[in-house]
Amino acid sequence: MSTNTQVETISTGADKAKLAASVVLVLGAITAFYLLNGKDMWMRVAVLLVLLAMAAGTFFVSDMGKRLIAYGQESVREVRKVVWPTPKEAGQMTLYVFIFVVLMALFLWLTDVTLSWILYDLILGWKH
Repeated sequence: MSTNTQVETISTGADKAKLAASVVLVLGAITAFYLLNGKDMWMRVAVLLVLLAMAAGTFFVSDMGKRLIAYGQESVREVRKVVWPTPKEAGQMTLYVFIFVVLMALFLWLTDVTLSWILYDLILGWKH
């Protein structure tokens, strides 16, 4: 049995720098939020959001970010191809599943009672 594992690598130094800058900006945003402890909350949140937006922007211009955006767009295209059931079909399938669950519960209960009767009453001779 062979497992095909692919290792994803960052190819260029520019992409590595962009990803490193994104990480630094996220850490800077968190640090700035706590360092501005004496300031108004709106200012702390504004600095946090601006630095996080800068980090996201830096990430999305890197190769990995562009691939993530392409993956999201492809996922949306695939979801649009799905043939969704009508409300009537969804209701019918829900009813089928409910009926199956009830029948399976009855089957398992009958199996349990039967095996209990065979084991305890017939084989061991214990009466309940």
